Amino acid sequence: MGDLFLNSSNSQSVAGIGARSSKAGVEKHVPLAERMRPQKLEEVAGQVHLVGEGKPLTQLNGKLPSIILWGPPGTGKTTLARLLAEGKRFRQISAVLSGVKDLREIVAAEKFSAQSVILFVDEIHRWNKAQQDALLPHVEDGTITLIGATTENPSFSLIAPLMSRCKLFVLRALDNKAIHTIMERALRDKERGLGQKNCSVEESAWEALLAIADGDARRGLNTLEVVASLSNSITENLVRKVYERKTLRYDRVGDQHYDIISAFIKSMRGSDPDAALYYFARMFESGEDPRFLARRMMIFASEDIGNADPRALQIAVSAAEAFERIGPAEGWVPLAQAVTYLATAPKSNASYSGYKSAKDAVDKFGDLEVPLHLRNAATKIMKELDYGKGYEYAHNVKGGVVSHEHLPAEIVGTRFYRPTKRGYEQRIRERMDWLRGL
Repeated sequence: MGDLFLNSSNSQSVAGIGARSSKAGVEKHVPLAERMRPQKLEEVAGQVHLVGEGKPLTQLNGKLPSIILWGPPGTGKTTLARLLAEGKRFRQISAVLSGVKDLREIVAAEKFSAQSVILFVDEIHRWNKAQQDALLPHVEDGTITLIGATTENPSFSLIAPLMSRCKLFVLRALDNKAIHTIMERALRDKERGLGQKNCSVEESAWEALLAIADGDARRGLNTLEVVASLSNSITENLVRKVYERKTLRYDRVGDQHYDIISAFIKSMRGSDPDAALYYFARMFESGEDPRFLARRMMIFASEDIGNADPRALQIAVSAAEAFERIGPAEGWVPLAQAVTYLATAPKSNASYSGYKSAKDAVDKFGDLEVPLHLRNAATKIMKELDYGKGYEYAHNVKGGVVSHEHLPAEIVGTRFYRPTKRGYEQRIRERMDWLRGL
């Protein structure tokens, strides 16, 4: 069974241990991040909207409902779960290693207990629908008080019946001030931390350490521990020598994927080339499929620029083709050019909106009859039925403008495409106004 334990009065607390011995007598090192876990709610940093006087988690006062803790890695989800369960029956499993069999064993063991057991399921989004369903009856009858931790958006990763039985708390990524406080605490703490080493950290080294942590306290503490093991004098050069480049936090199928691609599209739509390039670089350097980025830019060129600058689609398509010929090593060059062009181009979603309006008309009116004069009279019978009668061939009409309508009679006069006054679309608008005035 994966990572399963009972929190009782005689259980040994990890927080007060620097190292432990295994059965074979070999010393086992406990990482600094584990040793420095807060031992009371007041020590939790960076979640001031949840913890503190009058704040939601502090106000629970021991009356713990089933909850979901949603937040980025290293923000304190596991720590909060353990602190909220302090003094209560507590079991913890990892959804990565455990399944319904483990859940059944816990329920069987707790079935006749007078007190509800608090079950902490880490990475709960890893459980599929059937596994999450298995929790419902035990949460419902009070056998289990659930604390679920997830880095994924519960709206998509957790089933609605489970969410309806739980209260959601959203944890924020830790800012540099919170990470700095946590690492400073570890440097001073002589019992659990690095206080006995009397380490000194130069100012520029702090900047490097905080950049590597990137909002993740666990990553920050583990980085600090590794660097401090090499020298008591922590310099920027030392930090960068050990960690030449930080690993970007990005999940190609998770929240980071959706959040950053959303920011990328909205930056281009908002005509901000700097932000667009930043989010493009975030994704490209994190290993996002460049073809996905190229596809999104082609869609954007039509959806958000359209006829305000008809060249935008050509440039987006050309950049995608150039990437295929150049390859990943330097393929970012034409893609970056397309990003800046699309971001600075005049914007119009008139074509996109026009299609949506036309689709609404199709949904509303169904299969309206095509006007007879627009039908092709391919046979004698069709001609006798007036197919094509009254049709004007535009090239034979003065000015190339016909006098008859083209829409079905029921929706004649409906305007789907409404060009803006931006970019080339201004010229289209003027021509349409002229045509309608004939």
